[in-house]
Amino acid sequence: QVQLVESGGGLVQAGGSLRLSCAASGRTFSRYGMGWFRQAPGKEREFVAAISWSGGRTYYADSVKGRFTISRDDVKNTVYLQMNSLKPEDTAVYYCAAGGVVVTPDAGEYGYWGQGTQVTVSS
Repeated sequence: QVQLVESGGGLVQAGGSLRLSCAASGRTFSRYGMGWFRQAPGKEREFVAAISWSGGRTYYADSVKGRFTISRDDVKNTVYLQMNSLKPEDTAVYYCAAGGVVVTPDAGEYGYWGQGTQVTVSS
């Protein structure tokens, strides 16, 4: 079992930065691939970024590539999403998720989800 709690969301101007954190409970955190997803009002949930259980592989949606960075600290049981050069279209609720050992954008592969944190980017 893994419980996930996101934090770090907020209101930021376009071009600004935020760092999201996802704290995980459970001693098996290091065995899971981790992902970030987001859902904007009226839109379906979409993949943002993923990192493998070892941290050696990452994968990004084209819309955030070069602006966002996913990382993990297995000592702190935490995964991060550094978001730079934010745009109004990045506004959404951001969710972290824990899944299998592989890095994947498929939400169906993630069995554990956090409650989400709101990110609002003003123009």
